[in-house]
Amino acid sequence: MAKKLEKSQWSVYFDLISRALGGKRAEIEVASLELGDQIEAHWLPFFGISYDPKDDVISLVLEGHDHLIHKPREIYIEGEGLELSSLEVIDAEGDRHIVLLRDPLMLPAPSAAKAR
Repeated sequence: MAKKLEKSQWSVYFDLISRALGGKRAEIEVASLELGDQIEAHWLPFFGISYDPKDDVISLVLEGHDHLIHKPREIYIEGEGLELSSLEVIDAEGDRHIVLLRDPLMLPAPSAAKAR
């Protein structure tokens, strides 16, 4: 079941994800009413994700491909316990940017993340 991330959590959560990635492979799919479903990146090494509140943009960095999401409205994460299997970002236009991880990402325990 997907869990909604509050906007106040985005930067900290994305920093946590980026530290744990280690080049794990990801696929990015964009679904919109205007264009339909499109694969933007197909199982490329995933190096990082960040949120810039000043410009209101999420940046996903994969090997040979950067994907920007302007004016994100909502973010949902999918996984069990400390595993992350996918995340979905809905932008201001209602487009859905879906990031699937080939193998679930094991995130550090919350207490370990705060110690950094």
